[in-house]
Amino acid sequence: MKQAEIDKILQDHEKWLNCEPDGKKADLREADLRWADLREADLRWADLTKASLAGANLRGADIDYSCWPLWCGGLDVHMDDRQAIQLLYHLMRNVLYSKNTSDKLKKALGTKKLITLANKMHRADVDRIKLPNEEPVNE
Repeated sequence: MKQAEIDKILQDHEKWLNCEPDGKKADLREADLRWADLREADLRWADLTKASLAGANLRGADIDYSCWPLWCGGLDVHMDDRQAIQLLYHLMRNVLYSKNTSDKLKKALGTKKLITLANKMHRADVDRIKLPNEEPVNE
């Protein structure tokens, strides 16, 4: 997908987020966004299902409530610390609270250092991660 086309979709998406009548939610399903410049893009609620983001620059982009592609197209993305911590938080919460993940994996990921890092997620409306029978880990 050419950068001009991406920019137009993002402009329409921003209008949609602002409830403007000519706005349109970004539908980037299966989009080829490899090496795209998505810096500072507001991708909240954007559908990125099966999008290829390899090499894309997402520095400063807001990915809250978007569908992060969990396939090879979601690898090798240039993300910033905020996005990395957000994804780490979601992984950690699911692994540590799931009945289906092994104790071995929980032990490997459930370190105080990783939990402290994951708890730096920017969203204030989510519970902080804690180990079973413990208070939330914050430092």
